[in-house]
Amino acid sequence: MNKTHSLYRSLLREFGPQEWWPADSQYEVIVGALLTQNTNWKNVEKAIANLKKAKKLAPTKILKLETSELEQLIKPSGFYRQKAERLKTLTKKYVEIKKRNSLPNRGELLEVKGVGKETADSILLYAFDLPYFVIDAYTRRFCAHHKLLNAKEYDDYREFFESSLPRSVPLYKEYHALIVEWGKRAI
Repeated sequence: MNKTHSLYRSLLREFGPQEWWPADSQYEVIVGALLTQNTNWKNVEKAIANLKKAKKLAPTKILKLETSELEQLIKPSGFYRQKAERLKTLTKKYVEIKKRNSLPNRGELLEVKGVGKETADSILLYAFDLPYFVIDAYTRRFCAHHKLLNAKEYDDYREFFESSLPRSVPLYKEYHALIVEWGKRAI
């Protein structure tokens, strides 16, 4: 067993199963992945709660919603004007993917304005159950702390984890969630 895998087992023993992503639907995961950009999860929870309370957390409802109303609903997530526009664009892509009844690929998600690598990989892993390891600030700190990797590029980290671990969606989900928990406690 390599160091990356043994660290996973240590985190699992220490923190227990995290069983992420906290969402009631595939679409909610996608909304959360976009809204969490440049903010903390507590603010995203408030924005999602607003959408649920207004009964607007559905692709067709988001697309029909006036942008100004959407901005107010997601305001707790910060950068709400930009995120409202980008959420509508990402929702159109989601509807297109569902209509064609196939899985998205990373490239097409990255073509959506406002969707970067971390957001795309979060959507692929947590919404569509595709094996993409998500790299965030916690993952970079975790790698530095444990002297696993010191890279500059996002994909170097992702490829490191994906080549060091069995290709497993449940493992990737749990490991990422455990790293986030580690990061929250390490701060």
